[in-house]
Amino acid sequence: MTLIKSISGIRGTIGGRPGEGLSPLDVVKYTAAYGAWAKENAQGKEKIKIVVGRDARISGPMVSQLVIATLVGSGIDVVHLGLATTPTTEMAVTDYKADGGLILTASHNPKQWNALKLLDSNGEFLNGVEGEKVLALAENGQFTFAQVDQLGKVTEITDYDDAHIQHILKLKWVDVDAIRKANLKVVFDGINSVGGIILPKLFKALGVEQVVALNAEATGNFAHTPEPLPENLTQISRAMVQHKAHVGFVVDPDVDRLAIVNEDGTMFGEEYTLVAIADYLLSKTPGNTVSNLSSTRALRDVTEKHGGTYSAAAVGEVNVVTQMKNVHAVIGGEGNGGIIYPELHYGRDALVGIALFLTQLAMSGKTCKQLRATYPEYFISKNKIELTPDIDVDAVLVQMKQKYTHEKVNDIDGVKIDFATEWVHLRKSNTEPIIRIYAESKTEEKAAQLAEKIIGEIKEVAKI
Repeated sequence: MTLIKSISGIRGTIGGRPGEGLSPLDVVKYTAAYGAWAKENAQGKEKIKIVVGRDARISGPMVSQLVIATLVGSGIDVVHLGLATTPTTEMAVTDYKADGGLILTASHNPKQWNALKLLDSNGEFLNGVEGEKVLALAENGQFTFAQVDQLGKVTEITDYDDAHIQHILKLKWVDVDAIRKANLKVVFDGINSVGGIILPKLFKALGVEQVVALNAEATGNFAHTPEPLPENLTQISRAMVQHKAHVGFVVDPDVDRLAIVNEDGTMFGEEYTLVAIADYLLSKTPGNTVSNLSSTRALRDVTEKHGGTYSAAAVGEVNVVTQMKNVHAVIGGEGNGGIIYPELHYGRDALVGIALFLTQLAMSGKTCKQLRATYPEYFISKNKIELTPDIDVDAVLVQMKQKYTHEKVNDIDGVKIDFATEWVHLRKSNTEPIIRIYAESKTEEKAAQLAEKIIGEIKEVAKI
């Protein structure tokens, strides 16, 4: 059993003893703490409102019932969306002028996991200070429940998917006419979660008539490992060729990550989802971009090609959003296929990513693979090194930073060393003595060689 408590939410495996997994008692405890924080943050409002949405995990109905009952018992009104994507829930918070939101999803984790993701009144993830406050409230039990006349009420909203899609259709750079005229055939993989519900609606609204659906029934029994990585996408790869489709889309269970598949079944590359969409948007509205430190340099290249400035943020959506606001970024996100488009909202959203990419593909006159070939080629090697518990990981990172003072070094999140044509990013785990090593270069071989070189130097510094 596992229970992970962080500033952005509570994640764990279902079952086990309280405090060891995501048990019903833990769900109630952390929901009550979040409710107490939301009431305090609302600065004396007599009644507050929280939006609740969930993905299609098997544990979803149970967790949802516990969450809603706890909020109602805390004297909080609930806007209940039922099955809804993470970005849909985020947008509903502002549309319904709510004081926060709870998304019940463990994102790309397997079906035995679930989580409470915590949103503020802007529909954005809590920052570090806010998240720590919720955790402290939970640990101290500093929350009280409402008297019978002050119990909250529940409003069921069953059609907010449609409102989300309508917001997307109104965006200036989503061109439904161009998409319709291109007569594209699309294959999508809904991974047996909420993507299977909303993606067909989105394609219909965008004028895509030829749609092949894979794993579209929202059962929560994921057809394959849900993280949209190449090794998990063999089914759609075969389907692309079988159906002679133009483009394939794969989402994770809560639809905030987007992977694209080429017409021949090869992967567009999740790192390049953001790169391609940024290239399209920057060609229309030049400006700045942001991604996290572990994302491909191709975004910087594309941004500078259009006369903009690229900035890096610490890993984590809340950090990317903060930096995007600081530099007034036109587009941003993470290299895991997470698109954040401020014109819609400040949250990763695979739906707007699909709409913008289909517009780009339709207007380009290129195939998916041809479009991918227009971007700089980089490869990332992901590794980790396990250290003994007695080793001071922070001291090791400091020594690695000092070793490369002659290079461009960024230490806002671990240590990132930028070389002329490649980079390496070292990050420590918050839960175990591990350093993660991400290296990017022009070829797979060079990326692997760079990673091995740095791993050797870490071992030398750590004397292991």
